[in-house]
Amino acid sequence: MSSYVTRTTPGNTAWFRHDRFGMFIHWGLYALPARHEWIKNMEEIPDEKYQKYFDHFDPDLYDAREWARQAKAAGMKYAVMTTKHHEGFCMFDSQYTDYKCTNTRAGRDLIREYVDSFRAEGMKIGFYYSLIDWHHPDFTIDPIHPQRNLPRETVEELNAKRDMHRYAQYMRNKVQELLTNYGKIDILWFDFSYPDNCPADKPWLVGKGRKDWESEELIALARRLQPGIMIDNRADIEQDLWTPEQYQPQSWLRHKETGELVTWEACQTFSGSWGYHRDETSWKSPEMLIQMLVQTVSLGGNLLMNVGPTARGYLDHRAEAALKVYADWMRYNSRSIYGCTMAEPEFQAPEGTWLTQSEDGKRLYVHLFRYPFGVLEMPGFAGKVEYAQFLHDASELQFTERAVDHFSEGTTKAEDLLVIRLPVLKPQVLVPVIELYLKD
Repeated sequence: MSSYVTRTTPGNTAWFRHDRFGMFIHWGLYALPARHEWIKNMEEIPDEKYQKYFDHFDPDLYDAREWARQAKAAGMKYAVMTTKHHEGFCMFDSQYTDYKCTNTRAGRDLIREYVDSFRAEGMKIGFYYSLIDWHHPDFTIDPIHPQRNLPRETVEELNAKRDMHRYAQYMRNKVQELLTNYGKIDILWFDFSYPDNCPADKPWLVGKGRKDWESEELIALARRLQPGIMIDNRADIEQDLWTPEQYQPQSWLRHKETGELVTWEACQTFSGSWGYHRDETSWKSPEMLIQMLVQTVSLGGNLLMNVGPTARGYLDHRAEAALKVYADWMRYNSRSIYGCTMAEPEFQAPEGTWLTQSEDGKRLYVHLFRYPFGVLEMPGFAGKVEYAQFLHDASELQFTERAVDHFSEGTTKAEDLLVIRLPVLKPQVLVPVIELYLKD
């Protein structure tokens, strides 16, 4: 069994650490301008000018069943979809606002279709809910608000009429709807807190944190409605899940005070934007996509990979191509991901490889990101391996111990050396995986 023990938290994280791979979905009105999900902030667009996106939102090609099929084919086991992003627009039917999808040309509850379709494919269901709301009349202007650059007098006058306590109650009402009307919800992904954001040149603008969100009451509500639900730590209170964003950690994340290993998830994008961005060009290569998944699991984490659907409701060709990269690789190599974690310290990855190990400790997976010529030398593995094979086709890989068995390479010797013979030509697999059955 794995010797790694993670910090105990209120939610059920066991399934999460087994499944390892999920789909993030960022979809909202910002898909219409198609130039960044933070466009309302970046271009300082007032509500009256942003209204045109509400008026023209018509996702006539939205088919959540197709999304779910592609996610499942890619090997994803759970999904998290934006129910409301920072712009304040709700992708579900709510009795607490008119700023919702059912009042657009869509005319229906888009979250309902997501939940039903992904659940039908056997996937766990997650809801993203933005703590920020640039549309709500009680949300005070702060350092990231679209109106932040108005004159100080105007900001103070507007904020004097706003009430964050009323806003916090509004949030609780919305979360109660989400956790009551859609059956069992496995993940609640709040986003995000910024209490230390206070510009030196504008000290009257103050960021928001747990006091503004009334986070303790909000989280207590969620846990009362959905016992066992996983909640991230972005409401400015530690919960179940640590979520590094657009960053790949180089070691298993630890609790800052206790040093305990934590349950964590790298949230990443196929390109440089979360929402649909028509002209964005920094799409990740197939090799990088696989590397991010393997590296994350090799450090005890999960990968939540994002798609940004178009305003008409489909995944564009670039997103579909990226999902197919995962589908092609995971079809044969998912055993090195599901139920796997960081390899025990006694196993050190040879150069150019990443290791994962099954949680029962019986199998080790060597991911060949740099395919070696002829042999793979693995110091420290002699006497520990019972059998070796390529994972994609279960073809045997022969091995010797303590020396490279070649007439011209007698100088490579070590008592702890394992030498695996490989075909000269790399198999037709983007990243080949060696499966090692370990001795008891």
